[in-house]
Amino acid sequence: MATLGDIGVSALINILGAFAFLLAFALLRIQPVNDRVYFPKWYISGGRTSPRQSGNFVGKFVNLNFWTYFTFLSWMPQAMKMSETEIISHAGLDSAVFLRIYTLGLKIFGPISIVALLVLIPINVSGGTLFFLSKELVVSDIDKLSISNVHPKSIRFFVHISLEYLFTFWTCFMLFKEYDRVASMRLNFLASQRRRAEQFTVLVRNVPHVSGRSISDCVENFFKTNHPDHYLCHQAVYNANKFAKLVRKRERLQNWLDYNQLKFERHPNKRPTGKSGFLGLWGKRVDSIDFYKQQINDLDRRLAMERQKILKDPKSIMSAAFVSFDSRWGAAVCAQTQQSKNPTQWLTNWAPEPRDVYWKNLAIPFVSLSIRKLVISLSVFALVFFYMIPIAFVQSLANLEGLEKVAPFLRPLIEVKFVKSFLQGFLPGLALKIFLYILPTVLIIMSKIEGFAALSVIERKAAAKYYFFMLVNVFLGSIVTGTAFEQLHSFLHESPTEIPRTIGVSIPMKATFFMTYIMVDGWAGIASEILRLKPLVIFHLKNTFLVKTERDREKAMNPGSVDFPETLPSLQLYFLLGIVYAVVTPILLPFILIFFAFAYLVYRHQIINVYNQQYESAAAFWPHVHSRIIASLLISQLLLLGLLSTKKAANSTPLLVALPILTLTFHKYCKNRFEPAFRKYPLEEAMAKDLDERHSEPDLNLTAFLTDAYLHPIFHSFDEVELTEVRVDKHQTHVPSTSIDGKNDHIPTPSSETSSPSPPHHYAHHYEDQPPHTIQQYEVEQQPYNVFHYGADSPTNVYRF
Repeated sequence: MATLGDIGVSALINILGAFAFLLAFALLRIQPVNDRVYFPKWYISGGRTSPRQSGNFVGKFVNLNFWTYFTFLSWMPQAMKMSETEIISHAGLDSAVFLRIYTLGLKIFGPISIVALLVLIPINVSGGTLFFLSKELVVSDIDKLSISNVHPKSIRFFVHISLEYLFTFWTCFMLFKEYDRVASMRLNFLASQRRRAEQFTVLVRNVPHVSGRSISDCVENFFKTNHPDHYLCHQAVYNANKFAKLVRKRERLQNWLDYNQLKFERHPNKRPTGKSGFLGLWGKRVDSIDFYKQQINDLDRRLAMERQKILKDPKSIMSAAFVSFDSRWGAAVCAQTQQSKNPTQWLTNWAPEPRDVYWKNLAIPFVSLSIRKLVISLSVFALVFFYMIPIAFVQSLANLEGLEKVAPFLRPLIEVKFVKSFLQGFLPGLALKIFLYILPTVLIIMSKIEGFAALSVIERKAAAKYYFFMLVNVFLGSIVTGTAFEQLHSFLHESPTEIPRTIGVSIPMKATFFMTYIMVDGWAGIASEILRLKPLVIFHLKNTFLVKTERDREKAMNPGSVDFPETLPSLQLYFLLGIVYAVVTPILLPFILIFFAFAYLVYRHQIINVYNQQYESAAAFWPHVHSRIIASLLISQLLLLGLLSTKKAANSTPLLVALPILTLTFHKYCKNRFEPAFRKYPLEEAMAKDLDERHSEPDLNLTAFLTDAYLHPIFHSFDEVELTEVRVDKHQTHVPSTSIDGKNDHIPTPSSETSSPSPPHHYAHHYEDQPPHTIQQYEVEQQPYNVFHYGADSPTNVYRF
């Protein structure tokens, strides 16, 4: 059981660690050589093209302006200068609303902390119950500040119940205001957006197969029949997963070729060599440059053959399609209505934006989706409950008794006061943090296996799994395992009627463990986020060995993005801890307030200068945030209800029964009032946007705008490497084109209509170092490009390669 001194040692360690991270960041960020690591967002947006540096050679790597070293904390006020409107324009609505979660935490817990500390702490301290139980239970000074210290049947519990009502009403009031604000921001954001492909496009899945007709013909016939006034065109979905694997393999080979060519340029007297076997460990020794060139040439021919197979084989076309309409209104009607009398066929949903599409999952058959979801649900259930075993084991070792039992030779060291405080006040939180490190990645993989078609949906589903895991294992698991291990002796030596009382007293005592976890994860962990140590090391390694062109340097930046699957559940855990312990152990609240304030500052800086979001969902995650805070309120109320029942507070406990009912009523009202803005697109808004666009652009060629919006990225990459022209006989037309990449240059594309970059191409490289006969096979004849039909039969409705 951690004492007040142990918590002080833990706080000192984490504060010093956080300060060290911040100091290292402040010094590293002002060095020109690190500019692309700490300001990649500005390079991507075009706000910066080169590091700020002095004129001499040393100034290219080291900041020689010594005045900046005295103002190294200037990043903090700079992070606060950009307004919310500017953040939305600069980084998107997802980023702006993500920051509002932290301000919501400050708004909720700021007033609650003041009231709880001023009112509850004196009431709890003067209770004195734990002074009489000190011989039976392991208690600390912090426990004497909790509700456990109030005497059973005390009239003081009316104060706790009154404040539980007050805190619940205040939280609900702030949630209502925030939900209203975020819903308005979402509608305004959608209304103010420039023309985007996903506004006119619907993803259709489980297209029924009709004998003698292709999937493309079935889609075209169905929508011409049922949406005759607004159907424009469609794009069939191809199973190109095998092709994508070859593309990734080619990219790896190209990286090795670039590395060896760069090595040869630095040492022209010695050509690089290597073994041709597995991982270069055995086999015949060959010239590395010639070897990788030959490997790439062979793979390019395989890519061309695989492309022909994809386009010619009817089995490559999946029972799904992207269907585009001539208006937002037409797309909204289709996306939000049932298309067939059979509810399992012609399933329509809004198409994700092109860079949000997870192409690999579009090839999954509909029947397989249901099986996958069932299997993953069972797997998550098993993972959550079996993961509690190692967590309980690590936490038991984190206790001094456990350590001395496993390693008796450490007993003299453990008895040292500072070491003892370090182990009790710091080690438990660190152990839990380490065990949780790999979990988000595992849950992301599981969500991808489920078969969702959008990256944003995959991340939200992974976040939901991670939240459930945090709730069961981190919160409930820590309380249950902690109680079982620490109070086992008391349970065995007292009458059965006293066990509920012991449990009720023991639950608030886990506040000390959560304090250590908050300091490790929410203080030092957030400070390490801004340092970006891993991206810094990887960037300099790539910059030293792999970067050959300016484009290579841009790819090496790796700005990353807000890690929603991990950050959102962690945030919701802090809301849970704050709400639950606000009445039980209010001394925990200042730790949470420091986290929200510090994390807000750090993530504001990262969003402005570093992160480049992979997609934009227009704050679609907010209903989940709201629901889980409501769940925290319910858990808090039920926990307090059970806790007071062990305190024999028969007169005051029934007053809490109404509170969960009121909370659920509030949640249902908010769900009916605001959630439709996140699930549906109002026809009124769609029609207004269409009318405005027709008035301002009467000659808009919408078909041309949508032509290549949902073209699989691997087909874009074909154009870049300029492979030998693939001739496809089935469903194909030849049209003249003067553009080298097979696209009309005057046609606006979705990427040009938004501030966000288009999806990155999977691979592209230079052939200037290859012999002339190698270049010849990549030259493209000046003749019509191969295309395949994009919906209707008119010459304008075709896809080009």
